[in-house]
Amino acid sequence: MKGNGCGADRELSSKAAVQAYRAPLEELYAYYNHRAFVHPDPLEFLYRFESAADIEVAGLIASSLAYGRVAQILRSVDTVLTNLEYSPAGFLTDSKDSDLEKRFSSFVHRFTTGGEMAQFLINTRQVLKKYGSLGRCFRDAFRSSDLTVLPALSAFVARLSGGVSCRRFSLLASPDDGSACKRLNLFLRWMIRRDEVDPGCWDGISQQKLIVPLDTHMFSLGRTMGLTTQRCAGMKAAVEITDSFRLISPEDPVKYDFSLTRLGIRNDDESALLKEKLFTSRSEDQVAK
Repeated sequence: MKGNGCGADRELSSKAAVQAYRAPLEELYAYYNHRAFVHPDPLEFLYRFESAADIEVAGLIASSLAYGRVAQILRSVDTVLTNLEYSPAGFLTDSKDSDLEKRFSSFVHRFTTGGEMAQFLINTRQVLKKYGSLGRCFRDAFRSSDLTVLPALSAFVARLSGGVSCRRFSLLASPDDGSACKRLNLFLRWMIRRDEVDPGCWDGISQQKLIVPLDTHMFSLGRTMGLTTQRCAGMKAAVEITDSFRLISPEDPVKYDFSLTRLGIRNDDESALLKEKLFTSRSEDQVAK
């Protein structure tokens, strides 16, 4: 399978080669996919809340700010959620534009200004009032015949952006622009998957349709493992890597995302051992060829 768009310098791994990763990936999942390994990750803020309405709003905020240094991400997410008091969904529903603008006037997170955060929350409130929840908004655009969540994600982003091009926002990206949409795909993973780590508070959307949240770490792993031929970390690379994982886990292609990202965060003997096993699988497959 040849890459396109950004170019390619090698063939994607064959199905047999990808299958060689199954055992080390399962070991990685068994070891890391527990709440004890979530910190530091913005996902941890979702555990503060019990209702699906609050979890999805907290998840959208936490994922949208998941760019930059981890410590700064955690501080910024905590600041926003603290300003929304006891219930993110309830507070937004009852808030006024002027109140949100005032509360976030001094907020800054890298490229995100307080004005942009306030507008993002205002747009979120409008979606909540129109559809009743973020989940209903997304499901309204989702079709079971869609191969992935991407068509629905494009519509979801258009509704959240209030019709303004996402190129003007630091908090939103659209698949229509070729972006990997890492943060939004991360949000969808949290909302749709359900296991010890992902809360999965949305029903009616199959986790089979999810796309890997592609950041530089996952892109580097994908290139090293031969899961993508792309030279840049855009949506084409995210889809290729997801398709490769689908050969291992067809019912849950983003199953290993959380565990693999731990390898980029943790620096202990166990992570070094698991990483060695993962890349040994690739080396042994190349020798066999």
